[in-house]
Amino acid sequence: MTTETTPVPSAPASAEPEMLTGSGAIIRTLELLGVTDVFGIPGGAVIPLYDELMTQTKIRHILVRHEQGAGHAAEGYASATGRVGVAIATSGPGATNLVTAIADAYMDSVPLLAITGQVFSTSMGTDAFQEADIIGITMPITKHSFLARRAEEIPAAIASAYHIASTGRPGPVLVDITKDAQQNLAPFIWPPKLDLPGYRPIVKAHGKQVQVAAQLLLNAKKPVLYVGGGVIRAKASPELLVLAETTGAPVVTTLMARGAFPDSHPQHLGMPGMHGTVPAVLALQESDLIISFGARFDDRVTGKISEFAPNAKIVHVDVDPAEISKIRLADVPIVGDAKDVIADLIVAWQEAVQAAAPDAGVPDTAEWWTYLRGLKDEFPLGFTEPTDGLLAPQYVIQRIGELTGPEAVYAAGVGQHQMWAAQYIKYERPNSWLNSGGAGTMGYSVPAAMGAKVAEPDRVVWSIDGDGCFQMTNQELATCTINKIPIKVAIINNSSLGMVRQWQSLFYDGRHSFTDLNTGHGTAMVPDFIKMADAYGALGIRVTSKDQVDDAIKLALATNDRPVVIDFIVSPGAMVWPMVPQGVSNSFVQYAKDHAPTWGDE
Repeated sequence: MTTETTPVPSAPASAEPEMLTGSGAIIRTLELLGVTDVFGIPGGAVIPLYDELMTQTKIRHILVRHEQGAGHAAEGYASATGRVGVAIATSGPGATNLVTAIADAYMDSVPLLAITGQVFSTSMGTDAFQEADIIGITMPITKHSFLARRAEEIPAAIASAYHIASTGRPGPVLVDITKDAQQNLAPFIWPPKLDLPGYRPIVKAHGKQVQVAAQLLLNAKKPVLYVGGGVIRAKASPELLVLAETTGAPVVTTLMARGAFPDSHPQHLGMPGMHGTVPAVLALQESDLIISFGARFDDRVTGKISEFAPNAKIVHVDVDPAEISKIRLADVPIVGDAKDVIADLIVAWQEAVQAAAPDAGVPDTAEWWTYLRGLKDEFPLGFTEPTDGLLAPQYVIQRIGELTGPEAVYAAGVGQHQMWAAQYIKYERPNSWLNSGGAGTMGYSVPAAMGAKVAEPDRVVWSIDGDGCFQMTNQELATCTINKIPIKVAIINNSSLGMVRQWQSLFYDGRHSFTDLNTGHGTAMVPDFIKMADAYGALGIRVTSKDQVDDAIKLALATNDRPVVIDFIVSPGAMVWPMVPQGVSNSFVQYAKDHAPTWGDE
């Protein structure tokens, strides 16, 4: 979440500006911005751009099978690297098919540049064929949008969009370009002037606020560092590690921050929230000081907000001032880039310690740590074996992580498998865990994994998906096969919409209304995922027993000439535990602790 000091790279000077078509200007601008890969699919309003993409550039274009796949692939690309992901679509339905991915990127602060074609400028507003006001449609879910009606406007529009997407709080920016603007000639002037009145991201925090935060941390008996996805977007993990080890404070990492702090570190308590660990949930709930970095006090973390951490003072650090005190009032609001703020806080902490008692060292939080370590020992994550003879999904996901290791990238869909992947895979580095956190978008995993593999070709990339999610975007397996993108797909196949089914079991008297998908055990397997994998040119493997799990994973890891799809047939009765029900205080975990032995699968 840093603001670049030189957002527009310079180009070699020339006496006369080169004349380019608008499409040529799009390509040249992307090249000068350092873009090497884009995802998209052509249509009538972007034919001029695609004509030149084929012949005038070394930018790699990945032809997807659906625009939503292009958007999620660009998200996966961005989330695995921190670079801006680029997606291209035509006008009308092509553009509207990007909307879900744009909304997803907006919720999760993913730097995304969406380039859409638009009808001729002379036809706009006439309900022309495939016309849609995509700027109006996406206004609530983009950081900003640009409409280029003339070829001359294109370089500045795309460079501005790229700058906005990648600075401050990252997010999606859309550039809509009319077909005549793509076709017409104009002088290509670089660098363009970026006219962005009012766009001034604050990255350097107020020093006095940081000093106050350091003093609160010095005096706290029960501090917690509450780490959100903003730490990963800001590339602030090294600074976070230093701060934690310097102060001795415990760390919790949200669903979006898995990997921001090593799971193996003794100060890490795990993930907080609805499906968080008991130590992480109760550490926040019983703390006297919460220092939040790049987190937004989401309802899935806080539970009933009026009863969240009632005795804690709040230091809220975020690059987006709109997030400060939006949900929980901050005692010390700090607007700034997480990387810079944490670095300043380390210095302020050291100065505060020296000023308080030069020979005293770090304040004593031994009693707090004794309590927290007791929670870790007493309530480790665990699961019971299913009684129906089918696989435990937690075991499958745990073995994927253990056999693959922390250098891989894991992209999850949404639902039970997402929570199990967050819980049972050990994350040691940032950008290794990709998921749709805020929007909860089913269908995210396969295209996001595809985008991550394009960005990080030397890493193993797993798509951990559910049988419901997989059926929404599995057509991108064709993209992977044709473009030699060998992702590994683990379908956690419980033959149902598992998370909805879990809620129906717990809160709707077991009425499983329209959540059976007939994809796995005891059914006709519609569709048969192994036959589907074969049709897409992927290696298909079905696993039905525990003794087959490791061999299947090892075969997938050894297969790198094509995508791999493993259909793991798991128990539909498996549930995600722990669980704090929606709208309930996190103090509910105190009750749940006493009833943990009764928590198990159906």
